[in-house]
Amino acid sequence: MSATPDWFSETSPIQRKNSAEAVFDDLRSAITGGRIAVGTRLPAETRLAATYGVSRPVIREALRSLQTLGLTQTRTGSGTFVVTPAPSSDLSYSGYSARDLMEARPLIEVPAAGWAAVRRSESEAEALIALCEAMDREEDPHRWVRLDSDFHMALAEASGNAVFAKIVAEVRDALMQQSGLVNMMASRRLASNREHRDIAVAVRDGARAEASRAMARHLGAVEEVVTDMIGPASSA
Repeated sequence: MSATPDWFSETSPIQRKNSAEAVFDDLRSAITGGRIAVGTRLPAETRLAATYGVSRPVIREALRSLQTLGLTQTRTGSGTFVVTPAPSSDLSYSGYSARDLMEARPLIEVPAAGWAAVRRSESEAEALIALCEAMDREEDPHRWVRLDSDFHMALAEASGNAVFAKIVAEVRDALMQQSGLVNMMASRRLASNREHRDIAVAVRDGARAEASRAMARHLGAVEEVVTDMIGPASSA
């Protein structure tokens, strides 16, 4: 247990542009590498903020992702504790397992993107492009995740299929948690922005097949990160 205080004393301020991702990656690596032992209570937000040279909201975002990954648990009035050295294969968000989401999303969002290209109104097409512009400008991870959620919801609604829209709305909170974690784990925001724009442009242009392919590529990239976290799906 003595290694933990030493590790925190040697940690230096973060210099990278996306501070929340950097703090998350540093803490995650320390936990999975055994430098912060299971059972350790992490320092308070104020101390972590001073250690890394970032704001408390940045620390809060990183801690939220560590908890979503299952590595830590925040106990009211006691603090945040390390509970496991590795992510669980049973990772879940808001009652939905990561594996269930990974398997279901292509069956819903790929055809939804295709139908959106056929049925979207001019205003819906413009709204999707506007969301892409906002995502390109957004640096804050939490606000970016909200825009990402808005994009997928707007696309489902533009499909003109009430079932698609209802399902995406139902799992929206889970998708937001997954999106935030995936981007923290793999720094995928810029790549994701390009993928969202490919989808939006195809929908705007009425290119049904390309819209479906663009969504499939996007979900495939997300699946790669999720699979790295929880392992491949069982074929049984």
